[in-house]
Amino acid sequence: MAGRESGGKPRLIVILGPTAVGKTALSIELARALHTEILSGDSMLVYRGMDIGTAKPTREERQGVPHHLVDILPPDRTFNVTDFIALARPLILRLNERGRIPILAGGTGLYLQALLEGYRFNETEQHEMFRRRLYRLAECRGKDFVHALLARRDPEAAGRLHSHDVRRVIRALEVVHFGRESISREKQMDGHAGTLCYDALVIGLNRERQALYERINRRAELMFEHGLEKEVRALLETGVPRGSQAMKGIGYKETASLLAGEISREEALWQIQKATRHFAKRQLTWYRRMKYIHWYMVDEIPEDKLLPRVLKDVEGFFSLR
Repeated sequence: MAGRESGGKPRLIVILGPTAVGKTALSIELARALHTEILSGDSMLVYRGMDIGTAKPTREERQGVPHHLVDILPPDRTFNVTDFIALARPLILRLNERGRIPILAGGTGLYLQALLEGYRFNETEQHEMFRRRLYRLAECRGKDFVHALLARRDPEAAGRLHSHDVRRVIRALEVVHFGRESISREKQMDGHAGTLCYDALVIGLNRERQALYERINRRAELMFEHGLEKEVRALLETGVPRGSQAMKGIGYKETASLLAGEISREEALWQIQKATRHFAKRQLTWYRRMKYIHWYMVDEIPEDKLLPRVLKDVEGFFSLR
């Protein structure tokens, strides 16, 4: 289905939400209804051979719906927000030129917000590596942890910045680390915080907390039933280091410990479930800063009514008929 002209800004549909909420199923159903294509906004789906632990949609599920930014890297490579933006921007433009409204589906809040709000990053290798470590810390340890690092190095700057403003906190740490004169004066954002670079409908899916946690726990169980141990063993046997970025992902780190005899299967499962629940909580905390999200409480909508409701909202937003 071709969409309206957007007056300059590329059109984009975003489907985000905490892990295990149901983003994959809805994005594929919506893509089929709109005859469009999907871009993954998940930092782990880029890796080949990492299917079960990432809950990557199967080839059967993806049948007939082109997916981008999935299976594009070997698992020993690194991938960060600057890589994501560099790949996603031209894809979105290309699909718009073909009259399609792409669907960006994923849960990595930093990636989605950086793309939507037009973050700019200094591209020198030294600065990129420094930022990469800090953004990884923000994802894994939380925004407050990175803000605390700044408070130790520059209490005055930390006092001016909220811990949720990760981009500026990391910018301040860059200045402390490298010196202000070494930082590019290139504009860091297009417009102001919260101003979108796209003609975008940003759809957020959520569930009641206990229902979400039950889905998370069950999904971890299914990963083991579907062969997570075999998948991780194969990765290790092909030489993927345990210390690589990909192998530090939830599910892979714990299963590697299991295979090394460091923990039991029951302990590995429990650790994965706990880490995933905490991750979902951090995702929702991140999304609260994105005031432009249109939220849907999935467990309050009959299963067969969710797609029609979202499709109606998409058609209304983009004036499609």
